Amino acid sequence: MAEVPVEMSLRHGLLGLLAEAPASGYDLTRRFAEVLGPVWPARHPQIYAELTRLADEGLIEVASRGPRGRTAYRITDAGLAEVRRWLAHTETDHTLRVEGVLRSVFFWLMSPQQLQRHLQREVAFYTEMAARYRRLAEAEDRGEYGDEPPVRSLRLAVEAGIRLYETLADWARWAATRPITAPASTAAPATSADPTEPAAGTGAE
Repeated sequence: MAEVPVEMSLRHGLLGLLAEAPASGYDLTRRFAEVLGPVWPARHPQIYAELTRLADEGLIEVASRGPRGRTAYRITDAGLAEVRRWLAHTETDHTLRVEGVLRSVFFWLMSPQQLQRHLQREVAFYTEMAARYRRLAEAEDRGEYGDEPPVRSLRLAVEAGIRLYETLADWARWAATRPITAPASTAAPATSADPTEPAAGTGAE
């Protein structure tokens, strides 16, 4: 069986957004941050550069030009075919790049106090992100964004965000209950301690 190529790129995110409606680079930057930022972040210059490439390849075209150089783009038939090809005929890239999990591999290098403070911040962040997505889901369920297919698809993505961040919050709470004691032969050097914390036995007289 032939291997299905893996493709995930900024261009497909932009094409998908333009399949909803024409938009300018500014609109797409804002929309990208709102909808795709946590899973596929992109900066303003990256988006504008990719729009130029997409136009050169005939996947999008200029829909209108406005004041102060504002240019709105719309997807072409070729662009719509490309994003549909990506969705239906390429393998999903399941790579996860979660720095919080990467850092956990090296928690043994932190003092217990440092680790507890870090995990408290992680719990707070993941909990707030889950709550933010939950508020968006509730607004969508009330019909505040309409009931069109793009909104229904977005609702599925929002639910994934809720569950992902709730799971990460639960993981961070669990990690805070797991003491880490390095073997004597691999104990972290004394310099790894938090310089803001007084060493044991050296308190003020």
